[in-house]
Amino acid sequence: MVDFRPFRPYIPRLGNGERMLDRVSPPYDVISAEELARLKENPFNVTNITLGGVDGDYTLTGQALRSWVEQGALSQDRRDAFYTYKQTFCEGEHCWQRTGIIGIMAAKGYAEGVVPHEETFPKVKEDRLNLLRGTGTHCESIFGIFERLSAEVLDKIEDVETKVMEFTDPQGVRHCLFRVCDPDTVAAISGELRERTVLIADGHHRFETASRYAQENPGSLDKQFVLATLVPSNDPGLLVFPTHRLVKELQLPVEEFLAVMRERFDLQEVPGPDDLASVLEGRPASDLGLVIDGKAFAASPKDLPADPMWELDSYVCQEWVLKGKAWKDDPVVVYEHDTERALAGGYRLVVMLRPPSVDKIWELARLDRRMPKKSTYFWPKMWSGFVYYRMA
Repeated sequence: MVDFRPFRPYIPRLGNGERMLDRVSPPYDVISAEELARLKENPFNVTNITLGGVDGDYTLTGQALRSWVEQGALSQDRRDAFYTYKQTFCEGEHCWQRTGIIGIMAAKGYAEGVVPHEETFPKVKEDRLNLLRGTGTHCESIFGIFERLSAEVLDKIEDVETKVMEFTDPQGVRHCLFRVCDPDTVAAISGELRERTVLIADGHHRFETASRYAQENPGSLDKQFVLATLVPSNDPGLLVFPTHRLVKELQLPVEEFLAVMRERFDLQEVPGPDDLASVLEGRPASDLGLVIDGKAFAASPKDLPADPMWELDSYVCQEWVLKGKAWKDDPVVVYEHDTERALAGGYRLVVMLRPPSVDKIWELARLDRRMPKKSTYFWPKMWSGFVYYRMA
């Protein structure tokens, strides 16, 4: 059972000369230092809150957010409502629209119909918990996937939704927010979600943090919920990109490293790194690409264990490439979803991965199995700063 409810968010109220782009940002964990500096130049940009802590202390950040409300930079909607969030984007010659429903979802940990698919980093969760303690506000939404919404409810939503705002980000993605406050439609959405299972697609750290924050505040009903955007699993705009693994330095001479790899893999040398994608196409999902000092290989693992986790190239990489006798110490791994940047970064080892299917992600989640950290990169990211859930 998923408890998904309408709410009254705080929404930016723009001043003279302001654009919505002055207020919003990508999620906190994908912003470069240069982009963060630019975004923070706008005094009411959400990054001044989400990344505004000093040594993990968000007390002053909470005071700043309260001042935004007092100054009228943020204003609260008057009625409880759900919101539809539509992102229109193109990749190559193809264009899609992805539609999510924004509301608040009960944060009770991985129970009550909510399941994870990836491992998390404890240090990140501690920082996000400090943000909630300091601000009492969810400024960013988690991204969940649920089994399909009925055609009847979809039709109801389309009949009653009204546009609230629209902006286009620097990558050309158009973001549109619509309000759905018709009582019958709101009740129908909550009713259908009550019978669904939600898979956390993006925002595991934030969901786990929200669940811990809820446990810290058992006397506050508002604090038992997390801001969530839920997308039906049959939405045509559910795109998943791979996240490649990059290592700056090897700890063995190249030939010794290759010898270790050949113990576990059949290596097929290919003309160059740019050819790996076409060579890997159609091969088993456990096959991966290795680029070692500029030389490219398609790597097929030998004698895989009979376990569905080993059908993931990210898991094979974690267990057989980045662990074992090729390394005296744990390697420092950099994660990059952009293939061109991965190959141009000057790394001695690049492990080229392919995206898992949404069906595979669901399969493992239902088996209570977690994929390695950063196994998926759902694109485009859901932006932050146009809807706030204040729990005070």
